[in-house]
Order: sequence, then structure tokens, then C-alpha cells
Amino acid sequence: MTFYSGARYPSRVRLDGRYTSLEPLDATAHSDALFGATRGRGNDDLWRYLADGPFDSADAFRQEIARKAVSADAVFLAILDAARARSIGYASYMRIEPAHGVIEVGNVLFSRELQGTTGATEAMYLMARHAFENLGYRRYEWKCNALNAPSRAAALRLGFTFEGIFRQHMVIKGRNRDTAWFSMIDDEWPRLKAAFDRWLDPSNFDAQGRQRATLRSFRE
Repeated sequence: MTFYSGARYPSRVRLDGRYTSLEPLDATAHSDALFGATRGRGNDDLWRYLADGPFDSADAFRQEIARKAVSADAVFLAILDAARARSIGYASYMRIEPAHGVIEVGNVLFSRELQGTTGATEAMYLMARHAFENLGYRRYEWKCNALNAPSRAAALRLGFTFEGIFRQHMVIKGRNRDTAWFSMIDDEWPRLKAAFDRWLDPSNFDAQGRQRATLRSFRE
């Protein structure tokens, strides 16, 4: 077996793609746009499976974004609308174990504007690529509440492998959480990356931005 010397702890970097970009989360730069994109009637369910939110005021939200921006336990990145460079979501690297080469993508908040878009997929691709290729991780994890069907479907669509349910794993907002575990590993990454690259190519979309072939089809 090849000796493994460990991965690097992620720094707060900018990741640029064709359809979106990610940059270090910052309260001054991002909180107002994020609050506007995720507040109000019809948006409360965006926070259903997250550990915090929804927030009643812009000030409370800004304070939470400021806390996340300097967190010692997770590295948060804002997800930007490519056209207007406006923050419409965020995600983080978390449960970071460089010695074992294990890292998780989590705390994922996608506004309605971001959900289901090419940019949403590209943001997850950019984070995975950075973890494997620049930071040297061996295992990239996705975990979610077992009741969160959209998150479980998203993990499978992105190429994560379902590994099982950890029963009574956590208590979130006073409620039990059974956790669904997913992962992708470094040996799988070249094939997964090739599928992402083919799916994200402009030739895969028609004039209205609709995909010609699915991401899953490029893996098959």
C-alpha cells in the first residue's frame, strides 16, 4: 500500500467556474444578498434540515454569517451568481481530517434562485475538485438527514455512493436525526471528473440552457 502523508487543511480561497464562482464567506460582502434570497414566506423550508435559521432579522443573519466566516471548525464559501457576482448560497468544508485524508461538504444553503441550476452543480464540482486535486484528500463525504429526500437524490446525482444510515446520530433543533452517509473517493475521482466536465460543457445545453444529456448518463 502506498504511504499516505496526509492532506492540507483548506484555506479560504476563490474557486472560479464557467457558470458560478465561490469565494470566502464574508458578512459585509454577502449577508445582505443572502438574507434577501433566503428570507420570507416560502423560504422557511430552505432551513428545515440545517442546524440554524431561519432568521427574523437582517442583523441576526449578518451576525451568524460573521461567525461562520471565521469558524475554526468549517471553511465557508459563498456561491455567487455568475452574471451579477451576487451571493445566492453557501457551502462549507467541514469535519476536516487531514491526517486521514477525509473531508465533508456540508452546511449547504441553496436559495430558490440557485436550486436546480447549472451553477449549483458546478459549485459542488469545484469544491470536490479542489478537495481531491489541490488539497490531496482521499475521501469526500456528503451527509444529510435521512428524511431529506432532495439532498439524498442530489448526492446520488453528483456521483456519491450511499453507505448507509447512522441511526439517532444527532439532535438538530431538538429533533432526532438519522443520518444518511455518502462518499466519493480519490480512485473514483478521475471518472467522476470526466463526467462533470462533459456535462458542464456548453455543447451539452441548448439555447434555453436545458441539458441535452444527464450527468448520470456521462458516468454510465
